[in-house]
Amino acid sequence: MRPRQTRPRLLQAAIDAFHLPDLRRRILLTLGILVVFRFVAHVPLPGVDAAALRSLFERNSLIGMLDMFSGGAMRNFSVAAMGVYPYITASIIIQLMVPVIPWLQALSQEGEAGRDKVNQITHWLTVPLAGLAGYGQIVLLRREGVVASAEVLPTVAMVFALMAGTMFLVWLGERITEYGIGNGISIIIFAGIVAGLPEMIGSGFLAGGQFGGLIAYVLIGLATVVAIVIFTEAHRRIPVQYARTVFRGNRMYKQSGGTHIPLRVNAAGMIPLIFAMSMVLFPGMVASYFAGPADNPNFANTIMKLFDPNAAMPLGLFYWGLYFLLVIGFAFFYTMVIFQQQDLPGTLQRQGGFIPGIRPGKHTATYFNNVVKHITWAGALFLALVAVVPFLAREITNVQVIQLSSMGLLIVVGVVLDTMKQVEAQLVMRRYEGFIK
Repeated sequence: MRPRQTRPRLLQAAIDAFHLPDLRRRILLTLGILVVFRFVAHVPLPGVDAAALRSLFERNSLIGMLDMFSGGAMRNFSVAAMGVYPYITASIIIQLMVPVIPWLQALSQEGEAGRDKVNQITHWLTVPLAGLAGYGQIVLLRREGVVASAEVLPTVAMVFALMAGTMFLVWLGERITEYGIGNGISIIIFAGIVAGLPEMIGSGFLAGGQFGGLIAYVLIGLATVVAIVIFTEAHRRIPVQYARTVFRGNRMYKQSGGTHIPLRVNAAGMIPLIFAMSMVLFPGMVASYFAGPADNPNFANTIMKLFDPNAAMPLGLFYWGLYFLLVIGFAFFYTMVIFQQQDLPGTLQRQGGFIPGIRPGKHTATYFNNVVKHITWAGALFLALVAVVPFLAREITNVQVIQLSSMGLLIVVGVVLDTMKQVEAQLVMRRYEGFIK
């Protein structure tokens, strides 16, 4: 009799994965591409004043948060300073336009070929979005004295370098998706976030005098991660029955079976956070172009103070309260858009399926809409609470050095769970025991 395995399931699954040549090759390829990404993130653009850039990051915490998502690429103002976020923006725009534009809607329903064309359109849209974002970053840094040259040719060269860096990272992410493990674009973002965590945590402990607050901050972060795992995996199961008539020769047979449709509680993911953050940051960004001296109480300075995420109580309640409400609103909006695109009632009817006790067609659609609205309340409130966790953690612990990012936590936890499931699927196909029940 073989001795019982005493290793943890996660460790045992990792060992089993490395025992398989093809799976080992996928994992090593993924790690190798991440090393290339980290190398590109440290290739700086020419014409940047490094001292002025460090000073800007010390003064502006918002730019520091964006730097965390780029894995330090923005702090160096490297060719990968924008990361893959122009591609994410293009994907969201195309996804929202599919139900609005009939041509895109028809294209998305043409199977694999149609999806490839939609993906190609997304890539083409990424290029101008990356150019606009790159030029905006250069203008912002030029206003702060980080980029000295205002000539046309150096500016165009820097914009094209930033665009090339973004498209190169998108290409690396797609290579991970095709030849590695997990969703490549998500893993690139994950690597950028995780790469900046050690330095940020170390700076928090080096600040000193806040050890108790730091411990409380870490506990709040861990509790948030647990909540994210619970709500990411939570779903409502809708029972479905199938009844089909099958002809075999000259005889007719009735076949039936039952299954369920899992409706996710948090179907919108982190998209509502992105939309809401864009809305609450835009007024302050516009007002910064018209702001005067700090002691001058003009309208632009007032708007900047109202929409400052680092404002102290009670002024900070306006920004975070508005952020909370916008996350709830966008969660409902995006969830309903995604649900309408899926067309579950129509798919069930075409496949001969029905919900017990519910008539097919209009009644099934009404039932699905009511269920989605009810469970979305839980997902929307969860996202809204996660969105304001940085503000609550800062006020409770009085820790100002470490920046707890809601979107960062959602991305990290989501990517880890997705990658674990993909590794488990590879192991299950080879009759290995995975590590997710």
